[in-house]
Amino acid sequence: MVSGIETRQSRGQGVGTSVPRPDGTLKVTGEFAYSSDLYLADMIWGVTLRSPHPSAWIRSVDIGPALAMPGVLAVLTHEDVPGEKFYGLEHRHQPVLAVDQVRYQGEPVALVAADHPERARRAAEAIVVEYEVREAVVDPRRAAFDPSCPTVHDHGNVLRHQPVRVGSDFEAPVVVTGEYEVGMQDQAFLGPESGLAVPAEDGGVDLFVATQWLHVDRDQIAPCLGLPPERVRLSLAGVGGAFGAREDLSMQVHACMLALRTGRPVKIVYNREESFFGHVHRHPAWMRYEHGATPDGRLLYVKAEILLDGGAYCSSSPAVVGNAASLGVGPYEVGNVRIDAYGVYTNNPPCGAMRGFGAVQACYAYESQMDRLAEACGISPVEVRVRNAVSQGSTLATGQVIDSPAPLADMLRELASMPLPEAAGADLLDMPGGVSQTTHGEGVRRGVGYGVGIKNICFSEGFDDYSTARVRVELLGGEPHVLVHTAAAEVGQGLVTIQEQIARTELGVDRVTVAQADTSVGSAGSSSASRQSYVTGGAVKTACEAVRERLDALRADGSSLVEALERAGAVEETREYRHRPTFPMDPVTGQGDSHTQLALCVHRAVVDVDVELGLVKVVELAAVQDVGKIMNLSALEGQIHGGSAQGLGLALMEEIQVTDGRVLNPSFTDYLIPTVLDMPPMRVSILENPDPHAPYGLRGAGEPPTLSSTPAVAAAVRAATGLPLSRVPIRPHDIVPNG
Repeated sequence: MVSGIETRQSRGQGVGTSVPRPDGTLKVTGEFAYSSDLYLADMIWGVTLRSPHPSAWIRSVDIGPALAMPGVLAVLTHEDVPGEKFYGLEHRHQPVLAVDQVRYQGEPVALVAADHPERARRAAEAIVVEYEVREAVVDPRRAAFDPSCPTVHDHGNVLRHQPVRVGSDFEAPVVVTGEYEVGMQDQAFLGPESGLAVPAEDGGVDLFVATQWLHVDRDQIAPCLGLPPERVRLSLAGVGGAFGAREDLSMQVHACMLALRTGRPVKIVYNREESFFGHVHRHPAWMRYEHGATPDGRLLYVKAEILLDGGAYCSSSPAVVGNAASLGVGPYEVGNVRIDAYGVYTNNPPCGAMRGFGAVQACYAYESQMDRLAEACGISPVEVRVRNAVSQGSTLATGQVIDSPAPLADMLRELASMPLPEAAGADLLDMPGGVSQTTHGEGVRRGVGYGVGIKNICFSEGFDDYSTARVRVELLGGEPHVLVHTAAAEVGQGLVTIQEQIARTELGVDRVTVAQADTSVGSAGSSSASRQSYVTGGAVKTACEAVRERLDALRADGSSLVEALERAGAVEETREYRHRPTFPMDPVTGQGDSHTQLALCVHRAVVDVDVELGLVKVVELAAVQDVGKIMNLSALEGQIHGGSAQGLGLALMEEIQVTDGRVLNPSFTDYLIPTVLDMPPMRVSILENPDPHAPYGLRGAGEPPTLSSTPAVAAAVRAATGLPLSRVPIRPHDIVPNG
């Protein structure tokens, strides 16, 4: 603390305290304004026509019937895109509107603007598109390894192959092998894609949108509109969840095109079914693993082949492949590694970022292998993990040294020492199937399972990962007031509150406002990779320190803060914050310091399974997580609970069913997510072992629980049933094949 300025930490509102969220009451009472609530008196509505086919040539598009309908103001196709016709996060090859072909079911083909949303929908349905259906590439294994397979893109079906090579001794007295599969999970956010585009007097456009990454959205939108970036202004609207699905564009360019064409504000809101087609999903995965160890369970080698289905377009798949490869062994010390991770194109739905980002899929496989190894060696699942656990100073498979605390063995011992829940009572709510009275306990068996996950925090592999913060202190109503302005997207994780807490801690001023995130301030990057507390928190802290230095100079004569501000007026500073550099993985060996920070979480799951009916009830989840520094305890606990719930969903119920490239269950009626009745009580232990390289020593915390909860639940079901269960989600027919 710099002399002369009291910190708010000591007064109960700074870093480390559970400050209430400013949006909390509004969200609980239903008064919070989400992007789908946006309204202007003269706005019109946009609707997207989408392909019904996963793979086809477009032979003709007749928009005449739609234009003839009353209330229709515009109908646009790819010919109306005013600038570049393609966009993308890593490779700009995804069309704004399909040009000559479609590569997945739901690909946008045409746009309609009308004075009423129902008129717009009917007009879209009136557009006549002639398709020539062709063979769809739907098997990622064939896409990757069969030379006779058709190519989804001219440059081939493999979008990235990342090997990891360490050592050469692949012999061991104990060998366990397994093949594992992870289904396609949806982010299942509650607020569908939506936004409002408003044409501006300068010929540009103002877009109010629910997104995760304002500046990268703008940098993709502007070229497609044929406009310079400064004439495409984005402001963050209320976001109803994200989990990675809002990193990619959805309706952004479409709404802007319609607004510029009609000269009217245009609102687009997807319904739930369209949302399933309008955003990326978690990559389904097929994995083969072989672990070699000594008879007492110490790892000698790991071999793995990891295949990720990226779907029709690139999105962030190369980075997902990099994560799966670099973290594919898990948080274990092993001297010999041979990993081959692949991402491939298919005509299945596009896949990209989702909480856990490539590490989730690998974690399910390597943790399943650790359980098999424990059984083969005759030791407990906890002990086999303890014997191989990394610690500070350990070297990962990529050659990167863990240079901050990593007390994994202690975390596992603490988890194992937690008391187990009591046996189920007679209450039907305690039984698998609940009040449906499908069982009274005759065939119920209990199982306990463990899972460990390691997740990279912040962007990796040489990405210029930074955030910008502008901090202003001035007198309002005679009292000091702080205004914090960043472009960091609040997507439900509590980032606005963290920025307030940092400003109070660093400046000692009670009244803090966080401005609406927009592109009038420098980029803050994406609200993903558990990075915003680290980089935007670091930017706010750094900007506050610069402001504080100036304020201390103004107060060198012993004057009060109010007196100094009365003389100087506002004091404002803008700062960028970057974490230490990372480096790309070597394309042949996979070596390199590709990550800036690593986080650990361990889970224990207790389940009751009716082995006669295939029903599963998760009785309890227990977790131990090291977060470096608790910034806001209540928000942190929410992140751990939420991540655990998504991992539970992947283990037991969540999967987009895709057959021949077609989505069969695009609704929350058929795509199941955990409810309050599915989510069990949680016992959570939070450790604080500061990372010396991070602001306040914090460690990103939102993603790690999603990794380890899935294999823990799956292991518990295996323990209850005695079945191998090598695929998630686990379905009733997996437990009772002939039931």
